[in-house]
Amino acid sequence: MFGPPPGTRVYLACGATDMRKGFDGLAAQVQTVLSQDPYSGAVFCFRGRRGDLLKILVWDGQGLVLVAKRLEKGRFVWPQATGGVVSLTPAMLSMLLEGIDWRMPAWTARPEVVG
Repeated sequence: MFGPPPGTRVYLACGATDMRKGFDGLAAQVQTVLSQDPYSGAVFCFRGRRGDLLKILVWDGQGLVLVAKRLEKGRFVWPQATGGVVSLTPAMLSMLLEGIDWRMPAWTARPEVVG
């Protein structure tokens, strides 16, 4: 999978989104519900009611890009809030896209004690 470059702002729309919405519907939701500018270059993520479908909307400088991903098993980890927006780092978004719990990632190796 791919991820945004470091320094990119990433926003999750809390709650469930109607996944029938396309470019215009999601851009309108970014403006009205999230109070953000869909043409700012930030990444906006939306999840469906079942939790297995994710849509990402981003402006690349020439046009809006809409990416969709459906998990065959499991659900995307999403905030419990029913409204509002949550900000993520690009690394957290990469974990989210892989189906990893981005809120509490498990480290595979601990640092060794010095000395």
